[in-house]
Amino acid sequence: MIKRKSIQRASLSVALGLCIASSAYAQSNASGSIFGSGGQPGTTVVIRNTDTGLTREIRVDSNGRYSASALPVGKYEVRLKRDDVVVASKSDVMVQLGAGSEVSFGTSSSGTTTDIDRIEVRASAMSPIDVSATDSRQVFTAEQISKMSVGHSINALALLAPGVIAADSRYGNVTSFSGSAASENAFYINGYAVTNPLTNLGSTTLPFDGIGQFQAITGGYGAEFGRATGGVVNIITKSGTNEFKAGAQVLWSPKDLRAHSRNIYFPNTGKLPATDGLVYQNLSAQTTDSLVYGVYASGPIVKDRLFFYAGAEFEDQDRTTVSTRSNTPTGYQKRDYEVPRWLAKLDWYITDNHLLEFTGISDVTKQTMGTYEYNYMGTDIFKPGKVKNSGFYYKDGGELYIGKYTGYLTDNLTLTALYGQQEQDHIAEPWGYDPSVVYVSDNRNVANPVRNGAFAQLDYPDAYDKTDGYRVDLEWRLGNHTLRGGYDVQNSESRAGEVTAGPGYRWLYESMGAANANDTIPGSGGARGPGGNGDYVVKYVYANGGMFKVEQKAFYLEDRWQVTDNWLLSLGLRNESFQNFNADGIVYVEQKNQWAPRIGATWDVYGDSSLKVFANAGRYHLAMPNNVALRGAAGSTYTMEYFSFTGIDPNTGLPQGTVALGNGPYSSNNEYGQAPDPASVAAKGLKSHYQDEFVLGFEKQLGDSLAFGARYMFRDLKSAIDDMCDWRPAYYWALENGYSDAVAEALGDGLGNCRLFNPGVGNTFQLDDGTGNLVTVPLSAQQMGFPKLKRRYQGVNVFLEHPFDGKFYGKIDYTWSHNYGNAEGQLKSDVAQTDVSQTMDWDHPEIMLHANGNLPNDRRHYLKAFGHYQLNEEWRFSSTFTLMSGRPMNCTGYYAGPDPDGEFSNTVEYAGPYYRYCNGQVMPRGSAGTTPWIGRLDMGVAYRPSFLDNKLEVSVDLFNVTNSQRAQNYIEYGENGSIGNLYNQTNRVISYSTPRYMRLGIRYDF
Repeated sequence: MIKRKSIQRASLSVALGLCIASSAYAQSNASGSIFGSGGQPGTTVVIRNTDTGLTREIRVDSNGRYSASALPVGKYEVRLKRDDVVVASKSDVMVQLGAGSEVSFGTSSSGTTTDIDRIEVRASAMSPIDVSATDSRQVFTAEQISKMSVGHSINALALLAPGVIAADSRYGNVTSFSGSAASENAFYINGYAVTNPLTNLGSTTLPFDGIGQFQAITGGYGAEFGRATGGVVNIITKSGTNEFKAGAQVLWSPKDLRAHSRNIYFPNTGKLPATDGLVYQNLSAQTTDSLVYGVYASGPIVKDRLFFYAGAEFEDQDRTTVSTRSNTPTGYQKRDYEVPRWLAKLDWYITDNHLLEFTGISDVTKQTMGTYEYNYMGTDIFKPGKVKNSGFYYKDGGELYIGKYTGYLTDNLTLTALYGQQEQDHIAEPWGYDPSVVYVSDNRNVANPVRNGAFAQLDYPDAYDKTDGYRVDLEWRLGNHTLRGGYDVQNSESRAGEVTAGPGYRWLYESMGAANANDTIPGSGGARGPGGNGDYVVKYVYANGGMFKVEQKAFYLEDRWQVTDNWLLSLGLRNESFQNFNADGIVYVEQKNQWAPRIGATWDVYGDSSLKVFANAGRYHLAMPNNVALRGAAGSTYTMEYFSFTGIDPNTGLPQGTVALGNGPYSSNNEYGQAPDPASVAAKGLKSHYQDEFVLGFEKQLGDSLAFGARYMFRDLKSAIDDMCDWRPAYYWALENGYSDAVAEALGDGLGNCRLFNPGVGNTFQLDDGTGNLVTVPLSAQQMGFPKLKRRYQGVNVFLEHPFDGKFYGKIDYTWSHNYGNAEGQLKSDVAQTDVSQTMDWDHPEIMLHANGNLPNDRRHYLKAFGHYQLNEEWRFSSTFTLMSGRPMNCTGYYAGPDPDGEFSNTVEYAGPYYRYCNGQVMPRGSAGTTPWIGRLDMGVAYRPSFLDNKLEVSVDLFNVTNSQRAQNYIEYGENGSIGNLYNQTNRVISYSTPRYMRLGIRYDF
């Protein structure tokens, strides 16, 4: 027998995790697994969670393997028993979210477990490479997050994953995964989908300290996941254990330790002296002071059986902001944010084979805003007024509740079931609102634009979002196959809308310039210019809204087949069905039986988890969110009426001496408040937005302390949904097919009212002939005049990682990528359009001319490096560095292409610089250069004094150490009012990257 003093010499032949044969395991979006080879068939592997006592006993199968899936994340001890005697064990085995941890027991040359008293090997002997994973992911545990220099949000964590970039700053704090639009991601908390149901932008969040594990899947996700063509953010909350724990934390980011933001200036054109070089927005006057404090407690209610975790976080943020250039009574804003969040989790292990989880989360943001006078000209320049003139109170958010059951029915059969529901209110209450005041704004090239009124649009006061859903998953391990199947339902309901404030309209001053003052105003429906200096005014009306629903169902089947000891093949198939309902509860889009194959493979090259080669290919579908129905399936009013004027009231900003330039209110999209027939809203047989993806990569362990890997990804958007707003194809089709001119006009008006369709292919529409009768109008891609849809992404990612060894953790990640085509996807970041699946692109063929090129989310180079160093038990240092190349820039203008009979300019063209022409010249997408490179260095230090048993932590994090503030985006309109008319904001900066700020922290863990 081997005596204990000989263990080290014998460990090479019998150590756990070194003699490894891969085993199929099933991924889960809320748990992990442990698997491996267990030596002689019939022996028993005992898996015990060291924090909760949860224990599973798995018998080794006839192939010498075992697998335990659907395990709660955490630390485990794995023991091998033979004849009820423990012969080997492995401690500190970490089960991560959606991942497999391999623990294998060595065998002798005869195939039996080495005859030993007992061998204990700790987790440091394990390879960091998960040979059972075919997807691409980044996982952070709570312990890792607490040691990193990272922002206090889930999106800050997501940005550390390969291929993930910040989306356009005008969308808020959201991300783009591997070339997809920011609305194409899916978010989960404890297995339940929490993606924003109205727009798909962002998600519900939770107390940051309540994150147990964070997972960002950037590609190759299995059949269990769906409803995303970007990436998946998957969060598991903390849970209670057998040890009572409690703690408190305070984080303060004081305004006095925050650098001033860079001011934004009008560009120096050399031709517009009235505004050249003037301050456009005095951002240096803005301040932000943030205080976050939180508490938590956790522990057993009944040891080994019933556990609780409760945490609360409150953020109090005071901000002052300033509006863009004008002398206005609302130009200075004081904003007070109160963000209370709480998390409660109950885990009940009825037995070791039957587990129940209950989660409650509250995520609410309250904002009280007051507006004050602020002047850019005169004697009180840059001085805020003292009298509050108007304001708003906002409250957004609500509660989320989730219940989950896990049943280990046998060693080889596992059942999980989950149900959740969420309700969020969106309250917007104006303060000082006077419905008689008309809102006035000004787009002319003047030094002091006209501004009046505080409220341009008013949101519905009773807006809300609701979701509910459930899923059931069954796993059966049969020999070399792990078979999984599941069914899930996700329903959402939103009430949303807005109306123009005041009397229901507002005024907007515009100019064509003197050189074009007598031309037709672009996009006006034929209104002629006013003459003179070209200045005119627009009476603007916009209103829409209602209550809308989306129902999504899916089932999937998956076989993870251990073909050989070294080869794992994952074969999955997912079926998706989507239904979108209008405000009357009638289905206006239905997509059934959408099949999505998912195939993945891994090759454990040497059989010891030191080198993995993997590949996967799949198709991914995405439904339209609720806000598509706002304009697409509800009665929407969007009109403009054009006037000349002789003067401007100095007090109200209202135009004086107005004379109509056109024939009354005009809507280029035919939005006059009429509700469309649900059958006519979308093309018949409308396909959903879906994408194909292929990934090939490898991961290699370099010695005991490094892992290296590379991955190639290719994504191809095969189908998208957008709206078409052009009457011409239906009108000419009707004439060609013998319909009268009156019917042709009715059919044309129907298509011109913006119908959902699949861009770049033939579509068949149901259009009203003017009598209530629907006519089937089949149109080929050629008849509609559009190019083929194209969005592609290619990326090569390489990384070098040093796993934490008690002293140091570090990772360097570099991605080269190219995102190109003629459409971004569901959004249009060029102008930060948030009308998901109803962007300006594809409205008519002229807007897609010269649209092929580098897309807005094309960041060719992105370097990320982060890590932390534990100097000793008291001192820790951390750092994060990112460097990315700029995004493509455009110069867009008014249409300057062929229009021989004026039909397009008089009846279709939009009233704005939205076309791929600039000053009369063709300017293809992405041909105006790129924005600057953006680099950022964050650093932190933490101190845990030993005289307090390391329970107290004092920390300082400095974000953007060098205070590098680079332009994130620019105004891309190259002209204003008419072709060649200079625009004083062309290439004006829209936003800069965040200035340097400091976060001071103190934490005590009992």
